[in-house]
Amino acid sequence: MSTPADSNSEEIIARVLARVRAGGAAAADAVLVRSQSSEARVRGEDIDFVKQAHESGLGIRVLFRDPSRSTPGLSSAVTSTSDLSLEAVDRMADETVALARATAADPYAGLPDDRFAESLPDLALFDPADEGAPVEARIEDARRAEAAARAVDPRIVNSEGSQVGSDSNAITYGNSEGFIGSYRSASHRLFSEPLAQDDGGMQRDYWMTVGRSLGSLEDPAAVGRRAAERALRRLGGKRVATCEVPVIFDALTAPTLVGQLIGCASGYAIYREASFLTGKLGEAVANEQITIIDDGRLPGGLGSKPFDGEGLATRRNVLVENGVLKSWLLDSYSGRKLGLPSTGNASRGVGSAPSVGTTNLWLEPGDGGTLDDIIAATDRGLLVTELIGMGFNSVTGDYSRGAAGLWIEGGEIVHPVEEITIAGNLGEMLCSIDRVGSELTWLGSRAAPPLRIESMTIAGE
Repeated sequence: MSTPADSNSEEIIARVLARVRAGGAAAADAVLVRSQSSEARVRGEDIDFVKQAHESGLGIRVLFRDPSRSTPGLSSAVTSTSDLSLEAVDRMADETVALARATAADPYAGLPDDRFAESLPDLALFDPADEGAPVEARIEDARRAEAAARAVDPRIVNSEGSQVGSDSNAITYGNSEGFIGSYRSASHRLFSEPLAQDDGGMQRDYWMTVGRSLGSLEDPAAVGRRAAERALRRLGGKRVATCEVPVIFDALTAPTLVGQLIGCASGYAIYREASFLTGKLGEAVANEQITIIDDGRLPGGLGSKPFDGEGLATRRNVLVENGVLKSWLLDSYSGRKLGLPSTGNASRGVGSAPSVGTTNLWLEPGDGGTLDDIIAATDRGLLVTELIGMGFNSVTGDYSRGAAGLWIEGGEIVHPVEEITIAGNLGEMLCSIDRVGSELTWLGSRAAPPLRIESMTIAGE
């Protein structure tokens, strides 16, 4: 699989920047993304679908200063187009200037004040050996996962399919301060979702593997088998009585807690006072076992990139260290609002202005052992394997989610659990984490080891 040649991407960016500056822009930046993707799903022996796409998009941001206005600052506008003909590019540049002239000024708008990325290290984001990989080979991987899942047990009666996909991108960004940079990235995935059935009903579950190269993916048959085992263990699920017990989050569910906490550490949430973390920089917000890191330069990381959406070098940010909140996540705009420099976390889409986003985000493993060790050390409680709904209030930290999982008695799993709700306050939950596992499984750009919260409310029967 190959990405279209991007030899003229920098020329297009340079043309846009020259055009908008000639039109009166005080500053500007532009991003051009060329991408190819393929996707296929197999159910049983049948191919459900095959999709292939080739897309290009150009995003332009213009910052305009009108000295006649009483309001200080720059006005801005963002436009995008998939038409890269020179006529369309010139027209879009002119229209963006006109739109910027018409918008209100903002004293915090502008390009970053910091130095732009000076070097673009090889972060192993793209493996040339994967170029030209035929979609037929990926379909065969899906078939292997599907067959392996169905062979595990006669109770695996069907599936939602085994799906594969690959994406390849060439990204070029430039601005009127003279920075221009390009990089290539790719990602590949395999997902299997079998259905298990017995006299008590039907259950589904899944497993997946994802990586920057095809060679880094887990064996397709192993993915299928693990997905089947996860579906089988959910058969016979039942509710439990309402209670307060320890709750364990596994490798799939624990990262959601990290994501919700760090979402509350976004500079935008902080300056709007829409976060329960507002005013808590430098304070303990979690158990001292908790250290959370965001690192945009992790080799091979699914969130890695050499520069952020504003051309600043990505970096390693320690957000929580031994339970203490050490940093917000900032782009240049939210940083100015708070009187702080950007942390290199600007995220930029073709059709949008920069905002704050994570790169590779993880909670550092602890000395709590494997998931099995944590279960064995729990006399009575719940292992959460799936979360349902979005019941989280970022202002108060109140947390309530539908859940499914496995019930623990005497350090052993005794039966599956379904149709329950777990509730608490995220701040209190993080402070009451009493065990952090030693295993870290990356299934995306966020990861966390299994962890146990000392007590949560479970609403059941």
